[in-house]
Amino acid sequence: MMGTAEPPVFRQSLAETGFAWFLRAVALYCLLFGVLYWVRLIGIYPGDLWRFDLMPVHWQIAAIVLAVLYPFAAIGLWMLASWGPVVWVVCAAIEITMYGILGNLYGGRWMVAAAHLAVAAIYMGFRIVIWRQKRKRDGTAA
Repeated sequence: MMGTAEPPVFRQSLAETGFAWFLRAVALYCLLFGVLYWVRLIGIYPGDLWRFDLMPVHWQIAAIVLAVLYPFAAIGLWMLASWGPVVWVVCAAIEITMYGILGNLYGGRWMVAAAHLAVAAIYMGFRIVIWRQKRKRDGTAA
């Protein structure tokens, strides 16, 4: 038949493949953080304030919220769902606030806040590179 053309085959760029692996690595990191908050909630770890009933109220609220949200973010990131990074940003914002702004209440774990900011910077770098590649591929680059 005349006029039968093969449909274009879409191949992921190296940046898109790397981005998918990056999101899955962040998903594992979120799952680990979620498990650590659950350990804190159910009192497996023997230490001061590592049991829910011994925690101050501000720690109880933070631990509950993050114990639920981190595994949820991990699932979304692993599945490469669009809502996964959004839930991770909420978790990161909570922890940056906890350990950065409210460090006097939660302890000054500035490395956690720095890690979240580094992950956000890498995420934005991937998104910019992928956006530029798509513009170039579609012919809309200036």
